[in-house]
Amino acid sequence: LPAAEIERLLAGCDRQTPVGLRDYAVLSLLARLGLRGAEAAGLQLEDIEWRVGEITVTGKGSRTERLPLPAAAGEAVADWLTEGRPQCGSRAVFVTVRRPYRQLTAAAIRQVMGRACGRAGLERRGAHQLRHSLATQMLRAGASLPEIGQVLRHRSQLSTSVYAKIDQDALRPLARPWPGAER
Repeated sequence: LPAAEIERLLAGCDRQTPVGLRDYAVLSLLARLGLRGAEAAGLQLEDIEWRVGEITVTGKGSRTERLPLPAAAGEAVADWLTEGRPQCGSRAVFVTVRRPYRQLTAAAIRQVMGRACGRAGLERRGAHQLRHSLATQMLRAGASLPEIGQVLRHRSQLSTSVYAKIDQDALRPLARPWPGAER
């Protein structure tokens, strides 16, 4: 997704409502940190270290990693926790807004993304698309594949290369004409 479409996804959340605050926080984490849907769904209150601005993410294979929490994403999560999240016994960061309060599932995160696409007037896309977008943005900004792999928490550089698709249109002006060929 281009940056403008990601901004439309985020802007479509009505942050005057608990659901809008929650969805904005979820989408912010997916877009700014490249979290997988299941990772966002699995976040627990104790996974956020506000004083140092870090978040602990439990990913594939139950691997846990500490990541810096970007300010915009942290503010979105803080707004959800202080203004939208219902008081309940669950330790999950993201819960339903109606009783019985339950932790959101990976499927619920997909629904958040689907609703956001609808509000933004975009074709329905999965939450994973935001990981692809983050990798592409990082690549265009000059990040190396190992750096992108570290942010996306990949074990193999081959996994990262799938996300980091090179923009051929951006490279076209840099290409030199083939000798003897007309341009």
